[in-house]
Amino acid sequence: MSDNFLELLYPTYGQYFKVDEILFENKTDHQHLVIFKNEQFGYVMALDGIIQTTEKDEFVYHEMLTHVPLFAHPNPERVLIIGGGDGGILRETLRHSSVKRVVQVEIDQAVIDLCKNYFPKHSDGAFEDPRAEIVIADGMDYVRSAEETFDIIISDSTDPMGPGEVLFTNDFYQLAKARLNPGGVMVTQNGVCFMQLDEVINTTKRMGPLYKDQTFYTAPVPTYIGGVMTLAWATDDESLKHESREVIAERFNKSGIKTRYYNPDIHVGAFALPQYVKDAIDACQ
Repeated sequence: MSDNFLELLYPTYGQYFKVDEILFENKTDHQHLVIFKNEQFGYVMALDGIIQTTEKDEFVYHEMLTHVPLFAHPNPERVLIIGGGDGGILRETLRHSSVKRVVQVEIDQAVIDLCKNYFPKHSDGAFEDPRAEIVIADGMDYVRSAEETFDIIISDSTDPMGPGEVLFTNDFYQLAKARLNPGGVMVTQNGVCFMQLDEVINTTKRMGPLYKDQTFYTAPVPTYIGGVMTLAWATDDESLKHESREVIAERFNKSGIKTRYYNPDIHVGAFALPQYVKDAIDACQ
């Protein structure tokens, strides 16, 4: 690897990182993984040439994919995480005192081991929490065979290519819904909408028919370039998305959770979508 890292998620547009030091580089059974040091973002991890997480900006993504569904739900006790091997989603989930059990399904043990070593603050001890069960398996296989049900399902997948592709299919969404308790919420990583609007369209077409309320909310993550991320939201309880700022603030303040990005105002405002995204969703109806 050279002194520069150029991410080429898109064929006509990319981002550049100066590599101060290569900390780890290897091809696992499932993917090519590299971890390097960058002055601006600290430790950076890329899978198959695509940035996955950094020390400096991980909190935005992990807080938003976790706290929006968990504070919207009146009493989340059981949570399923698909992917999320760096441990950030698990860390934020376990900060909720109402949560009694979390099952995390990660396809690659090597990702967990490497992140515990190089990104210890991502998980911050969460993998050792007695409420957490870590299952090394394919997420699709798990939702197909599992019998347990959950209040919240969080799919923290890579982009829809390689091992992560199956987590954006009709079959996965249908099987996952069968694992969701009545009134539960499912959220998923759904790409940067300005650059990946097709992901919004595909998710709307595939997930939308399964739920009474399926939409998206947004989060700006600096190293996920091209604009705001869309995070898919799905539930049969149409009231949850419309919880008032006052209700969310009461739950947030009572929790005692300290955040760096998420707050009740951000929670409510995140469901306000750009018009081009709304138009794309409406065209799918």
